[in-house]
Amino acid sequence: MTYSIQETESAVILTPNAPVHSTVIWLHGLGADGFDFVPVAEELQLPAAIGARFIFPHARQRPVTINNGFVMRAWYDIRGFGLTSAEDEAGVRESDAIVRKLIDEQIGSGIAANRIVIAGFSQGGAIALYSGLRYPQRIAGVIALSTYLPLRDALSKEAAPANRDVPILMCHGTRDQVVPEIAGKLSRDVLVGLGYAVEWHSYAMEHQVCVDEVTQIATWLKDRLHRNK
Repeated sequence: MTYSIQETESAVILTPNAPVHSTVIWLHGLGADGFDFVPVAEELQLPAAIGARFIFPHARQRPVTINNGFVMRAWYDIRGFGLTSAEDEAGVRESDAIVRKLIDEQIGSGIAANRIVIAGFSQGGAIALYSGLRYPQRIAGVIALSTYLPLRDALSKEAAPANRDVPILMCHGTRDQVVPEIAGKLSRDVLVGLGYAVEWHSYAMEHQVCVDEVTQIATWLKDRLHRNK
């Protein structure tokens, strides 16, 4: 499937040269921007029947503590490397509001909520999990790549009933030294313990995306979006 590309101040948008039936909102990682995963979307080779529009938002510029306060695109501040480091709750919730607005806009354009997937890599994957599990209407699924579950202690109280059984695809590199695989596995275990349906895949890679992973994402998206058609 071929796409036309549009860049706005806040996002990069790929629109299929076919009728639009679904949307994938894909959040980049720390220090990147919306262009980061545009090539991956094209490599997925989704069929025209799915009619997937891709929206790649740009995180706003903000100082990041672990990078000596250097200003870069980030969905929230990262204050430490440990699993017990204080989390930037205000930043997470601010980015959640951005994702909710994007979902609402897609619903307003005629795309049903259950035809919308929230995806993300690293920091973007953390926001995908946060937002996807709290959005009040049932969505098609969540893709969380090389990431972890943020503010996990609050999830049981804040989870949206509509997405209690939403499909979740989690992928992680076994050699990841940025977000260690153990962080992803612990997050997976928390989600499974809360009753979520998590599909987990590990790959012999670092903090990146590999060809086999892209193939798995494509298969998962085809299954989710065809099933909800």
